Amino acid sequence: QVQLVESGGGLVQAGGSLRLSCAPSGRTNAMGWFRQASGKEREFVAAISWSGDRRFYVDSMQGRFTISRDGAKNTVYLQMNSLKPEDTAVYYCAAGRSWPSGNNWYPDYWGQGTQVTVSS
Repeated sequence: QVQLVESGGGLVQAGGSLRLSCAPSGRTNAMGWFRQASGKEREFVAAISWSGDRRFYVDSMQGRFTISRDGAKNTVYLQMNSLKPEDTAVYYCAAGRSWPSGNNWYPDYWGQGTQVTVSS
């Protein structure tokens, strides 16, 4: 069992930036982020390999979001720039053995979620 501890959510104005962090308790092949807006289904955002040499972004997330990993700190980050009100959601860190296929990923472990609110 891998536990994921997220941090970094909050309230930001449109056009601003936030960086989310996620620290796993163990090693997996891939880590990444999903988000779920109120009343909507959870959607995949991005994933990164444990070594950090492979990255995957859902098409609609390309450009403004960057996923990265700091091996020394054992932490995965999601840098979010030029935020829009429609980015408001609970963001979930995830980890798993598999790698994304198409625009889909089915991780094995989930964090508790961190709220990101973008005001207009």
